[in-house]
Amino acid sequence: MAGKRQKEKRNGEEAMEKGKQDDSFMMKLATLIVDKRKGFYLIFIVLIIFSIISMNRVKVNNDLTTYLPDTTETRQGIDLMDEQFITYGTARVMVCNVTFEEAQRLADVIEKMEGVSMLEFDDSEEHFHDMEAMYSITFDGEAEEPAVQEYLNAVLDALSEYDVYYDSEIGQEERDASDLDNDMIVILVLAGVVIVGVLLFTSTTYAEIPVYLMTFITAAILNKGSNYWFGTISFVTNSIAVVLQLALAVDYAIILAHRFMEEHEDKDAREAVIVALSKAIPEISSSSLTTVSGMVAMMFMQFRIGYDMGIVLAKAIVLSLVSVFFLMPGLLLTFSKAIDSTHHRSFVPKITAVGKFCVATRYLVPPLMVVAVIAAFFLSGKADYVYDVNTLESKTLSDNKFSVSMVNQEFGRVNQLAVLVPNGDYEREAQALKVLASMPEVDSCMGLANIEAMDGYMLTDALSPREFSELIDMDVEVAELLYSAYAVDHSEYGALVNGISSYKVPLMDMFFFIYDQKESGNITLEDDLEETLSDAHSQMSIARNQLLGEEYTRFVLELNVPAEGPNTYAALEKIRDAMAHYYDRDSIYLVGNSTSNKDLSDSFGTDNVIITVLTALFVMIILLFTFQSAGLPVLLVLTIQGSIWMNFSLPYLLDEQVYFLGYLVVSAIQMGATIDYAIVITSRYMDLKTYMPIKKAIVETLNQAFPTIVTSGSMLVAAGFIISNVSTNAVVAAIGLALGRGTLTSIALVLLVLPQTLLVGDIIIEKTAFTLKHDLAKPLPSSGRIRMNGHIKGYVNGVIEGDFSGVIEGEMGAVIRPRDKAEPIRKMIESGENADE
Repeated sequence: MAGKRQKEKRNGEEAMEKGKQDDSFMMKLATLIVDKRKGFYLIFIVLIIFSIISMNRVKVNNDLTTYLPDTTETRQGIDLMDEQFITYGTARVMVCNVTFEEAQRLADVIEKMEGVSMLEFDDSEEHFHDMEAMYSITFDGEAEEPAVQEYLNAVLDALSEYDVYYDSEIGQEERDASDLDNDMIVILVLAGVVIVGVLLFTSTTYAEIPVYLMTFITAAILNKGSNYWFGTISFVTNSIAVVLQLALAVDYAIILAHRFMEEHEDKDAREAVIVALSKAIPEISSSSLTTVSGMVAMMFMQFRIGYDMGIVLAKAIVLSLVSVFFLMPGLLLTFSKAIDSTHHRSFVPKITAVGKFCVATRYLVPPLMVVAVIAAFFLSGKADYVYDVNTLESKTLSDNKFSVSMVNQEFGRVNQLAVLVPNGDYEREAQALKVLASMPEVDSCMGLANIEAMDGYMLTDALSPREFSELIDMDVEVAELLYSAYAVDHSEYGALVNGISSYKVPLMDMFFFIYDQKESGNITLEDDLEETLSDAHSQMSIARNQLLGEEYTRFVLELNVPAEGPNTYAALEKIRDAMAHYYDRDSIYLVGNSTSNKDLSDSFGTDNVIITVLTALFVMIILLFTFQSAGLPVLLVLTIQGSIWMNFSLPYLLDEQVYFLGYLVVSAIQMGATIDYAIVITSRYMDLKTYMPIKKAIVETLNQAFPTIVTSGSMLVAAGFIISNVSTNAVVAAIGLALGRGTLTSIALVLLVLPQTLLVGDIIIEKTAFTLKHDLAKPLPSSGRIRMNGHIKGYVNGVIEGDFSGVIEGEMGAVIRPRDKAEPIRKMIESGENADE
């Protein structure tokens, strides 16, 4: 009778507890999502259609210089050049296996082709050697104009019978975009194969894999399509966002699926999905915070590509959460029967041996880790960081990249520099150009004041009427009349008073004045003179448009120093100092790949500090509230930060170059994403150690956490190495390599170093805990026989958790917790032989 009353009381308590759960906000939200799943299916279908349509409207920016801060000299100089100058499309075309005579014949043919305004070719080493000819071609139009692309294609078609390679910015953006699109198809296919393979290896039912894939693909499509909101994104972001999203967000889907499996053991499918979702929403949301914090940290970089990548990847995580919370529950219920009928054993092995190794080396590994981290910190700082995209080489080359590499290999890279100075004084420009031409770092320099116009006269040389008349075979009286008209037009009446014969006008200015007067019908010229004038006007217009702006004039230099490095940056300062003798230093702008690289190197140190400090700070704050301990976040962050330094010390040890952007991006991703692996191990350890010795707890922790870590980690590692080996874009490949290595390093440290750190630092964790819960839990004896009535969590030759009424006998390791904090724990232990109350 007493037993029956006790059972009824317990059933009543369980019903009340369930009623409280059913009334909670999360349960109501989960019930709504599951019961209205068809409505959510419809919403997602509409969003997918919209995203697919929007994908093609997203513009991809292939120019990293556009992300330089507005305060940098390069950015300001580029803006000035865009406003005041026309930059004509150019190409370097190399023809192999031809004699010089054949090469000269081809040069004559190309020069007469439509759209070709200038062609440079001679018998110098710069244009011909070893039966290889190099043509430097300037086209009549800017590089982005469709007509200029047609002109270049026509030249290449004319040379199609020869072995031809070329390097040109004309159509480069389209070629890069095409290469990246082709790369992404291969990358996504390979990544998809890896993801399916990993899920098959780590899942427990075959039917859950379609649920994962449908959730992943939906999230990826939504993120790619919603990039339309930003109008333009960088090629780096466009290339890696999808793969990283799949790899980073897989944890969320796995958490919900595993929750469903657990709840489905004693509940029907609908109720199991609802309860699993209500429990998973807070857990997944808190887990995503560390990843999002890494993306947010990137948004504070001075180099604004960090903002571009950070906001797109943060959006990717949010949309992954949306897909997991609102789409996946319905899919789990829809596929529940298939999931039930396709169970199989997990192929993930136990790693008890690793756990025992960690216990045995708990006093040895942490000191070694400290030494290794300190060494890695200094070695990573000594790595050869590079900032020039052209310095990098990807393992795979597209046809376009191969063509460019062949040109550079045979005739060298051109390191071009533009020097912008105030215009208006041709004599001063001539003096400045002479100084630049005399510098050993300068192979050639071009400005209006040193371009020959006719018979040894430069474009800006000032000529008298007689000199001008002799130059173009014009009557001197006619020339004087034209000079008088010019003086009146420019309000220079003193020339008329002092005598027009001694009045001098820059050759280029006089040519343009006469041409404008002819076009206006004010003057008529003889046919021969008009033809000479028209030819000269065409060539001079090209020079003026490229080199003379409303306020500035442009000198174009070719340097013989590398695109980056201390010697190059010293050469830039030397050039600036030389120009400062003729112009105000603040009015001088140097613009080119070398200045861009210098600006990037100057901002790298600041951006590195910003990402490191902000990411660590964000993560530590999140961990502080998660674990309620001041010491534990420090241990976890140091472990992951140590893995970052180790990752970037490898290039120094392997004598490899490190692309600076790869370091910055991967540092943020590695800290934000792989800290989750440390959290998984730490949270399980903190839970298990409450009812078993810490040595056993760490062994069991690794066995329980390994499937989650190996699933997510292997995907991120695979994604990184696939990107590295498949992408033909050197920047994207460099980021992929750093990501793959970094994730692998983090996994190694989390599995082989963090456990020992937790064991040795356990006393620090306990001492720095915010709250002590001795009154809320009591350990059961390690063995014996005990009668229980209450909530128990632990193991009895296995793991047990739940409300229990009865007798437990055998080996134990558990804690008992009251349902009500006011209920004394001793009342939950009723009686029993050898009971330790």
